[in-house]
Amino acid sequence: MALAALVLAPPLVLPPLVAAPVAPVNAIPLSGPPGQSLLIQSTARADYGPLAEQFLTQANLAYCGVASAVMVLNSLGVPAPAADGYGSYRFWTQENFFEAEAARRVISPELVRRQGMTLEELAGLLTSHGLVVQRIHGDRLNLEAFRALLRRNLAEGGDRLLVNYARRSLGQAGGGHISPLAAYHAPSDRVLILDVARYRYPSVWVPAADLWQAMRTTDTTSGRSRGLVTIRKAPSPAPPPGTAPPPGPS
Repeated sequence: MALAALVLAPPLVLPPLVAAPVAPVNAIPLSGPPGQSLLIQSTARADYGPLAEQFLTQANLAYCGVASAVMVLNSLGVPAPAADGYGSYRFWTQENFFEAEAARRVISPELVRRQGMTLEELAGLLTSHGLVVQRIHGDRLNLEAFRALLRRNLAEGGDRLLVNYARRSLGQAGGGHISPLAAYHAPSDRVLILDVARYRYPSVWVPAADLWQAMRTTDTTSGRSRGLVTIRKAPSPAPPPGTAPPPGPS
């Protein structure tokens, strides 16, 4: 009887060592056919290619803002310092992001590792690297203005959007988070978040209204609502008066 019981017992199934990222209920993963279809149909996806090429996983649990900012710097072609271990090649990393003293005056990497960063600190760090940044708190932005911003910004390749939102408002576990926005699909009113915590959640399309509500939650560190930042490179300085233009092609 004991032998029969042993033979008939179901095999032991061990759980995987690392669980695959799972999208929240009301989100559409980018990797599946519906998510790919939304990307193909989107007319506001100019930021997707440059950001996807520079996609990063945040280096630790608190570096979502750092990874997102590094993606922006590289995707906009901002001149970078040397990257340790890569010889003469220069590009932004999550290590050299804080090398400049101007960045450390905003917030130190040690403090970011402990508590992350606020929307104001994110804007300050990007500004310290010479970018033109506009900080918009969620409680200062109505839904229609948010949709208009998505349509305008994500249809142009020269600027970027980083969003600071509460995960729980989107049905995810966790607290505040920062990631780039890469595309907007107007017919379904969904926006694509390239989640830099890809060990935890995949990149997903979420309803714009849901993300708007998630941006309006209060960041307990700053006491202000979360929100987003728009980023673009500073315009090149105009040549001095009387300077001859460069010669054209012969």
